[in-house]
Amino acid sequence: MVQIAATDGPGARPGLLDRERIIARPGFNRWLVPPAALAIHLCIGMAYGFSVFWLPLSRAIGVTQPVACADLTLFSALTTTSCDWRISDLVWIYTLFFVVLGTSAAVFGGWLERAGPRKAGVVAAICWCGGMAVSALGIASHQLWLMWLGSGVIGGVGLGLGYISPVSTLIKWFPDRRGMATGMAIMGFGGGAMIGSPLANMMMNHFRTPDSVGVWETFLALGAIYLVFMLAGAFGYRVPPAGWRPDGWTPKPASKAMITHGHVHLRDAHKTPQFWLIWAVLCLNVSASIGIIGVAAPMLQEIFGGALVGAPDVGFLDFDEQQKLSAAAIAAGFVGLISLFNIGGRFFWASLSDHLGRKATYAVFFVLGAGLYLAAPMLAGSHALALFVLAFCVIASMYGGGFATIPAYLADIFGTQFVGAIHGRLLTAWSTAGILGPLVVAYMRDAQIAAGVPRPQIYDTIMIVLAVMLAAGFLCNLAIRPLAERWFIGKAELAEIQAKLRPVDAAHEGSFGIGRGGIDTRATLAWAAVGLPILWGCGSPSTRRWCCSGKALCDVLCFMTWVHTSTDPDVAAEDRVCEALSERLAYRPVESLGGSVLVEIFYTGRAPIGDRGVDRLR
Repeated sequence: MVQIAATDGPGARPGLLDRERIIARPGFNRWLVPPAALAIHLCIGMAYGFSVFWLPLSRAIGVTQPVACADLTLFSALTTTSCDWRISDLVWIYTLFFVVLGTSAAVFGGWLERAGPRKAGVVAAICWCGGMAVSALGIASHQLWLMWLGSGVIGGVGLGLGYISPVSTLIKWFPDRRGMATGMAIMGFGGGAMIGSPLANMMMNHFRTPDSVGVWETFLALGAIYLVFMLAGAFGYRVPPAGWRPDGWTPKPASKAMITHGHVHLRDAHKTPQFWLIWAVLCLNVSASIGIIGVAAPMLQEIFGGALVGAPDVGFLDFDEQQKLSAAAIAAGFVGLISLFNIGGRFFWASLSDHLGRKATYAVFFVLGAGLYLAAPMLAGSHALALFVLAFCVIASMYGGGFATIPAYLADIFGTQFVGAIHGRLLTAWSTAGILGPLVVAYMRDAQIAAGVPRPQIYDTIMIVLAVMLAAGFLCNLAIRPLAERWFIGKAELAEIQAKLRPVDAAHEGSFGIGRGGIDTRATLAWAAVGLPILWGCGSPSTRRWCCSGKALCDVLCFMTWVHTSTDPDVAAEDRVCEALSERLAYRPVESLGGSVLVEIFYTGRAPIGDRGVDRLR
């Protein structure tokens, strides 16, 4: 049996966090690595769920009612101790998340390849969870700048390292199924809020007192839980020895599958036109999706107006208070539904790319996406609500699929030796798109409204512009070709880079007895450790807003919305909802938090208000 060589000096053993310490040995099961990656991505994925904190934090001082200050500016909000923060002040944390994520991934990607995923995972855990602790201090002392620093900046660094380390590791372990591997990892990032949001709601209710909304305590508790899971994931990482390949797997010919057998150095990757073409592919795909997803709720209401609430002749601007509340609730369900497709699309499209090829998969994204955007105004004009919703669910799935497929695309073109660092630099396209997409959509929407365009038509031009973006992305993707041989690392340099990772008998390549275990007992337990929290998150009340019942799409939507009250929450919310909702909606209060109640709403198209309609839908 081939043995793995010691990698340090004679008699020396690598440090606990060193890359050399985690080289897999004979008997290791590669199916233990995906749960380790998921453990980290599910934790940092809570970044998508931070909106659960905005409402309670907006009344951190007043507790039941916000303490509003008319002269409050963004700058003064950073240090005020007497005024409650506005939600617009808080959402800057969300922006910082993804700007710092892209920046830190680009800066520290090279270090990740040298240090290994265990050390990177530990640093990511310290930054993400330590950032939550700093934010807890900021909430307790009512200093917004500490929240920006803690979660936005320090936590953002943890996001960057935590995001790329699982991707880099899994690509190396699953060269035969790169798309599936990256889909598993990045699906975890998309699904982290499914676990974190309801858990945060439970904790805030537990810690809430007459004098506190319970958020800083929740931050500390979540940080402690995430630290345990992220460290478990980091210490669960292993890297394959150089030359390892799955038992019985033969790489496909590069000429046919556009998959290289060489490796490009990090210092050279950005010098190639292929890097910038893939950068543009990701940027355009994300820009064309993220902007419209960000305005999904108002878009649905403005386009369909009273048709959402059984009054097709009533326009959006003519809604009465009843109709406003009903339409807003239905739009909330729409947002939840496309979020679910975003998560599922990450695994579906990435796995499909293993069969179609990465270039062909992105061609589908761009062609199908552009077609759906061009068709959307026609679907809206014909009042085909179900088809309109389905179109944007598919668009959202391709948005998520783009994230999950791009690391495998990079590995195909540049090889796997530095894929984590190259992926880190490519994520600057994400940061760029996160600014470009929303700005284009927001400014065009405002310009259309200012020009007096009727509300149902204000998105028609926007859809055309987004389709043009996708067409440009299609051309960039079409231009991608295999790299010339001169870009690949020579054999001598590659041998030097891989010296510490090679087996004693470097002349033999194969499995080395590694990765043969399949789903054994240890792997089953590891998958259960991450799978059970996912199942819990899917079944929690706060996540059922993302579900559709077994009926036809949009025939029955179940979702939740917050109803603010100033008196007894349960009574006031129930009375208010009963008075406001049309006969096409049924409701049920689920849980209360401060002066608000989370109300579960059922849009049935026919069910009457009250318990009878709810019981029929259970």
